[in-house]
Amino acid sequence: MSAAREDTVRELMGKTAIVLVSPKFAENIGSSARIAANMGIGQLILVCREMPDREKMLRLATAKAAHLIDNLEHHQELGEALAPFGWVLGTSARQGRKRTTVNSPRQLMAEILPQLENNRVALLFGPEDRGLANEELRYCNQITTIPTVDFSSLNLAQAVAILCHELHYSVLDAVSRNAFPKAAPKQGDKRELESLFSHVEEALRTIGFFKNGDDDYWMQSIRQFLGRIGLKSKEIKIIRGVCQQLLWRDGQRRPDRP
Repeated sequence: MSAAREDTVRELMGKTAIVLVSPKFAENIGSSARIAANMGIGQLILVCREMPDREKMLRLATAKAAHLIDNLEHHQELGEALAPFGWVLGTSARQGRKRTTVNSPRQLMAEILPQLENNRVALLFGPEDRGLANEELRYCNQITTIPTVDFSSLNLAQAVAILCHELHYSVLDAVSRNAFPKAAPKQGDKRELESLFSHVEEALRTIGFFKNGDDDYWMQSIRQFLGRIGLKSKEIKIIRGVCQQLLWRDGQRRPDRP
């Protein structure tokens, strides 16, 4: 591969971050940093109450990935950690009524590739003992499950390695063949989307859309739909404007409201 194409791969992978939610073992964080460095991923973010033991993280990160440990970004809240990202891929091995059918990492990479040029992408992983909960998966544009045979429990660092490799391979292959897909436009970030979802929920509740306490179910479906198609900042503003008008009209119709 030419130097120019190698630079392209490095630039695109550098826009990706690994986000770990409440990891239980500092060693897994260090291993994840080492994996990130090997695949050209430029950032490691932790969402947890307290920073884990630095020496334990460094021991597994090795000198090659020490810079990622030194520059760890630490947040208490997941929404705050994901605020600047335009696209989030979450991992889950669990299924349920509130979880839609998901694809393997390899199947989803074709959808992630167009996002890399204009958007920051996060690969989101849950804690070793339980994975990501529904309230954490709601931030995701896509959810993937790593295919296994019968036994679906993977070590956190193993899961990180598989997703990072699949993304790196997909970028490398597309750049090598000069077949990189057309870039997707810059998406509204998670901060904008969360404000939108709050506005949509308020409007739907006001007009009586939710019935029998099913608001969580419908909002999850709306989140998944709007997250999957991707919305630009201008489009988010348009939808919020519609919601604002609905709320205003409802207020006008109710003279008892101040």
